[in-house]
Amino acid sequence: MWCIVGTLPQEDMPLCPQGVRAQSSLQNGMLCLPDGHKVPVERGTAALAATALTVCSALGLEPPRLLLVGDPGNGAGSRAIYAWLEEHLAEMAPAGLVFHYLFPDTDGHNRVLLTARALPRPPLMVADAGFMYAAKMSGYADAYDLFTPDMGELAFLADEQAPHPFYTRGFLLAEEDDAPALLARAQAHGNCPANLLIKGARDLIVCGGRVAHTVSRPCVPAMECIGGTGDMVTGLVTAFLVKGFSVEQACLTAARLARLLAKAHDPDPGTTVGQLLESLPQVLRDCGKDLACLG
Repeated sequence: MWCIVGTLPQEDMPLCPQGVRAQSSLQNGMLCLPDGHKVPVERGTAALAATALTVCSALGLEPPRLLLVGDPGNGAGSRAIYAWLEEHLAEMAPAGLVFHYLFPDTDGHNRVLLTARALPRPPLMVADAGFMYAAKMSGYADAYDLFTPDMGELAFLADEQAPHPFYTRGFLLAEEDDAPALLARAQAHGNCPANLLIKGARDLIVCGGRVAHTVSRPCVPAMECIGGTGDMVTGLVTAFLVKGFSVEQACLTAARLARLLAKAHDPDPGTTVGQLLESLPQVLRDCGKDLACLG
């Protein structure tokens, strides 16, 4: 069983542990949780989860379960997730955990990480968005199997002094051409794992500490304007990890499929991730048995 863990920017949504035991679904552009909550699919954890559910449904895979909570920024929801995971990870025995945004609580992060690593079969660990901040702040970023940063997040990982992306020093420029230097700096300070999918106009797949693949075509410029497309790519990675792909193959397949989806949908800057996902099952059908060849 795989599990996606994260927060949603809502004040009235309590922790939903039912999502670990029961399947969630995507209906009419809404992420529907087992406790009855419905969340619009626009960006963030909802976009990541909805993408993974869409691919798994189309491919006939057991979908990842969801552990979600509302957290408008005060950290209370995030602390509830940290505490719940510390108590229940052993009974979950997940094959993999995908963390999205959680308030960067170093103590909570470390307790969850140590609990996961103590399991008889430790899960594969993926981090995106704010959970990368928590991992870096804890000093255990290199304990993860995969990070999926964009260029701004990579600049933060490269700054060994910055406690939060807001404080990333200005000389660390988040430009595409700076990626190799930023990656080397993050690696030198132990602020990233050996595997990364660096999302941008050119997606870089880093495996074993080196850039193994670059994906830049097809190029659909409107995708750079749509919030949540990076979360969507991480959702694609999640689905292919559920399918049993290696980290390298999952990242490469996801990066290529996202671009094929963009080409097929022909979005404009006003398109939402939820609208993009409407085209995803057909793109997967068009790939057919060639899906593995994407990776």
